[in-house]
Amino acid sequence: MFVVSVTIFVTPDHVDEFTQATLDNARNTRQEPDNVRFDVHQAQDDPTRFLLHEVYREPDDFKAHQQTEHYLRWRETVRDWMAKPREAVKLTSLFPEDENW
Repeated sequence: MFVVSVTIFVTPDHVDEFTQATLDNARNTRQEPDNVRFDVHQAQDDPTRFLLHEVYREPDDFKAHQQTEHYLRWRETVRDWMAKPREAVKLTSLFPEDENW
């Protein structure tokens, strides 16, 4: 499995709007055939910090996701709400093993 973990810091005045736009993107992403998981987390100690945890079957599935209408809409919508550039880490899932997804 291919995992992308993205940390995003949002300006305080756009937290609610960012949350709604991100949940819309996550819900639509879950409809993609090769998306296994899309979690949206908000830090308890800093409500402007979010972690997106995305799991795809293959790296190319993530690339395909980045071309979807809902991702492009999300990216354009939230672009100016970020307090600093988002930080992404690409990972290979070791556990659970693929057949457990």
